[in-house]
Amino acid sequence: MDDVNENNLELSVILPCRNEEASLEFCILKIQDIFRMHNINGEIIISDSSIDSSPEIARKHQVKLIKHDKEGYGIAYLEGFKQAQGNYIFMADADGTYDFAEIPNFLNYLKQGHDFVIGDRFKGKMDQDAMPWLHRYIGNPVLSGLFRIFFRSQIRDVHCGMRAITKPALEGLNLKTTGMEFASEMIIKAHNKKLKIKELPVNYYKRKGESKLRSFADGWRHLRFMLLYSPLFLFFIPGLLFFSIGLFLIIVLYFDLVNILGIKLFYHPMFLAASLIVIGYQLIIFALFTKSYAVIHLDEQSKFMDRIYKIVTIEKASTFGLIVSLAGIIIYSVIFFTWVRSGFGALEEIKNSIVALVLIILGIQTIFSSFMLSIIGIKER
Repeated sequence: MDDVNENNLELSVILPCRNEEASLEFCILKIQDIFRMHNINGEIIISDSSIDSSPEIARKHQVKLIKHDKEGYGIAYLEGFKQAQGNYIFMADADGTYDFAEIPNFLNYLKQGHDFVIGDRFKGKMDQDAMPWLHRYIGNPVLSGLFRIFFRSQIRDVHCGMRAITKPALEGLNLKTTGMEFASEMIIKAHNKKLKIKELPVNYYKRKGESKLRSFADGWRHLRFMLLYSPLFLFFIPGLLFFSIGLFLIIVLYFDLVNILGIKLFYHPMFLAASLIVIGYQLIIFALFTKSYAVIHLDEQSKFMDRIYKIVTIEKASTFGLIVSLAGIIIYSVIFFTWVRSGFGALEEIKNSIVALVLIILGIQTIFSSFMLSIIGIKER
């Protein structure tokens, strides 16, 4: 291909490859046929870390081979993106599971104005042995369902490996992860960036060669990444639940409002209630830290955080935290002087001491968390 054609490439097809000698040639020939049939000016990039004959197969068919020898689904694509010259990027596995006849369909939707196109294997034809039972009926539906809940998305098959994206949209995602969670990172950032996304039914076939997937390890990596990008479910909701339960318990126990089967509860459960309040409050603060970092450093949009920054300043939060801590200190001071006046005798001030302890901790958390939030909120040039 001459320099002029290379500088005006329409499509780059990137195939991550690790020991795919059983299927690689089939995939390359199929893509080349599609290029010829539909007059697509494209290139095939094999991003390789194989120890089998896959590199020789790529060289035989004169496609672009990137021999990086780094393990990881994400790193294979990241290395491939560096060499891609096309205006559009098409992604699919090199194991024969996807039908490359879908390339023109994906390309047409990108040309029509969509930024990102992803396949839906569950709406297409799926071979009986193409996907393990655990993945087909539990893993993929559960993870995709959680994604729709966490990110309020309509995408049905978030882990489909057949995808296409425009070059500018790809560059705007700033993808980082190197493992299987790359699939989740890409679609989460595409959703958060409000890209125009289209989901298409695609067929899915039994792979050629041995699978590299590790069901539980890879599933956990996907779930972990989704949780990290969804502080509402990871931190805020559990934190609000713990804090509310703890606050309710400490009130009813302090005023002796609870009686279980005629058994009076004393102050001991208040220690559990206090722990729930402190833990819950800290989780809520973590949610603010995480969301703040995403807005400032990952270009995520959030009207809620914009309002928080306008309302909550270091001065306001520190003043509030100081008042709360002083309230706890005053309670402790009253207890101390009561003890002195009693001649240093025994005291029954356990309930008040627990309340004072909680107030002091919450106040200190508020003061220093406001400074930490401001540090995270410093914008980079």
